[in-house]
Amino acid sequence: MKKTLAQILEQKSHKIYMGFDPRESEAYEVARASIIRRSAIMASVIPLRLHELPMLTRPIERKDGRMWCPISQAPMATEFAISRFCVPFIRKEGWAAFMDCDIVCLADVGELFALADPKFAVIVVKHAQKETGAIKMDNQLQTFYARKNWSSVVLWNCAHPSNRKFVASDALNRWPGRDLHAFKWLADDEIGELPKEWNHLVGIDNSSDAIKLAHFTLGGPFVKGWKGGPMDELWNEERRLMTGQKLAHVDG
Repeated sequence: MKKTLAQILEQKSHKIYMGFDPRESEAYEVARASIIRRSAIMASVIPLRLHELPMLTRPIERKDGRMWCPISQAPMATEFAISRFCVPFIRKEGWAAFMDCDIVCLADVGELFALADPKFAVIVVKHAQKETGAIKMDNQLQTFYARKNWSSVVLWNCAHPSNRKFVASDALNRWPGRDLHAFKWLADDEIGELPKEWNHLVGIDNSSDAIKLAHFTLGGPFVKGWKGGPMDELWNEERRLMTGQKLAHVDG
């Protein structure tokens, strides 16, 4: 049974783990503020910083000025390419969300947690594979793999037996990233589906769709040298709101 919004509101707080990359620290702050401002109850947004994740021991190299994963034999566009899969290591029970930091949340995150269904190990927006350009964001190479973008917004059922088996295995530090992003440790019927408005891919999905979470996967105003793109004003407005809130707080 899915939880009702009333049941969700009875909880003390929502736990949201967010990908963190020092190059996108401003994006993280805007994403965090957008979640907290719209949440009816406390929302704890926790950054996943690589140096704070002792369970993540897989090697990371530099090649041609970019991060490189020797296990995957592929580039890593951000420091949180793999860290999202640490969530069930950090939390052993209950539900938690993971989100990339290049998002703006436009609805109460409680509505997202209300979609939690214990029969699933994870619940995601099941994007169809779409190829865009070869380069994205900060001149990072675009990598294509099965179930691309499914792992960018995830509701984790941390106590699910399949996730506990994943934690007990060595998959986190031995599997190629493409297998982790495809949730290869799960059976297909253990992966639930979120409404697509909870991971709207800006510049890829139809802009007329209802949007509860805008995901700037191709980049945005937080990228140095950004030349402009769809929904930039939405992100800029969220930044203005965040800055205004900080100033109001400082001014007392």
